[in-house]
Amino acid sequence: MRNVFPTLAVWLLSSATIAAADRPNVVLIVADDLGYSELGCYGGRDIPTPHLDALARGGARFTSAYVTAPYCAASRAALLTGRYQTRFGFEFNPIGAQNTDPAIGLPVSERTLADHLREAGYATAIVGKWHQGGSAAYHPQRRGFDEFYGFLHEGHYYVPPPWPGHVTWLRRRVLPDGSQGRWTSPDGRVVWSTHLSGFEPDYDADNPLLRSSQPVEEVANLTEAFTREAVDFVARHKSQPFFLYLAYNAVHSPMQARDDYLERFAHIGDIQRRIFAAMLAQLDEGVGRVVERLRAEGLSDRTLIMFLSDNGGPTRELTSSNLPLRGEKGQLFEGGIRVPLILQWPCRIASGRVEARMVSALDLVPTALAAAGMKTPRNLDGADLVPFLAADRTTPIRTHHYWRVGGRAALREGGWKIHRASAGEAWQLYNLDEDPGEQRDLAVEEPSRLATLEAAWKQLDAQMVAPLWGGPAQRRQ
Repeated sequence: MRNVFPTLAVWLLSSATIAAADRPNVVLIVADDLGYSELGCYGGRDIPTPHLDALARGGARFTSAYVTAPYCAASRAALLTGRYQTRFGFEFNPIGAQNTDPAIGLPVSERTLADHLREAGYATAIVGKWHQGGSAAYHPQRRGFDEFYGFLHEGHYYVPPPWPGHVTWLRRRVLPDGSQGRWTSPDGRVVWSTHLSGFEPDYDADNPLLRSSQPVEEVANLTEAFTREAVDFVARHKSQPFFLYLAYNAVHSPMQARDDYLERFAHIGDIQRRIFAAMLAQLDEGVGRVVERLRAEGLSDRTLIMFLSDNGGPTRELTSSNLPLRGEKGQLFEGGIRVPLILQWPCRIASGRVEARMVSALDLVPTALAAAGMKTPRNLDGADLVPFLAADRTTPIRTHHYWRVGGRAALREGGWKIHRASAGEAWQLYNLDEDPGEQRDLAVEEPSRLATLEAAWKQLDAQMVAPLWGGPAQRRQ
């Protein structure tokens, strides 16, 4: 008997090692404010995105994927928990000084994907933007992440002032001569525009770049820096299952483009669009470097990669395109909530698949947990997508999707959608199968269908709670 226990211990250790090797890594990559149709694989033409297009060719690309809110923080709260954020009061978008309010953040009662995976033996890290609360209780390393490199608030300048090697586009209320329009500095390094009637938000105020909780000096463009940190995390954790949440702040404002990327798009006449193109190209190359590192480490086949945008593009601010969809960031029209979504997992998801069935960011937590061999908690609002991708294309993945942002509201059920722009306004009704651009309101022609969908929205809304804090001014979303 003396020899049984050492032998048993060796067998258990060996079994654990084999099990760990079988569990896939999970890499969740989020672009910030990326429009629906900017990527080449989604119809974009003027900005090449070869690395993201290759990711789509190697997996599944979704054409009816939704987020739960039309702006950053609330959308990410649902993405990280797998639950409608209105179930726990995270309804609005904290900005500026709100980020440091100890009453504002992802409630500590909610468990993140990082919480779940870390308890299953995964190494976990977030690189990039957090925006789930800026005070101590909400710090990423108290929310399931072993490592953190990034910032806590809604945005950040890409390089420290005076922004060397970059061209910067800024919102202003008035130009240096007191007029309205656009002004460019004599050296061409700074552009002011009054077309949005406001100042560029104070992104960097009380919002240092952090490693864990300690401020760091970073001279590289943040897209480059976040890519570097992500690649390093992959290399350091290649011998164990890991979860990497790579939350780029590109292509979110402030608009800043590095000179070498700008030069690639010299043919684009509008400097604002040229800056956007440069920012997107750098983001695309960053994703490509992460994918290449996974390949170089022999991890490609056992890594589930999920890429999406946190909401639709703010067209007037960034020039981003959501075509053929109507609307933009901050709105519950399709352009604010339907986003590009790509999943790649070579051993489980067939390459080149284009999936038109409705899915949600809510489905990504259950998908990742199932991939890791974990049980899906009953209180989640999504489903594991992988079995649906292996079966026929006729069974719906989701029957409906719900939205509420203050008085704004929407519900999609099948191919039909109701939309309300504000409290007290009449509901609109659209047939998305025939009218994805939401141009023809059918509320008067289809009153019974409208009533059925409104009742469905109210039934879901009754399950939600009141917001934990009030909403910000809409122009600062």
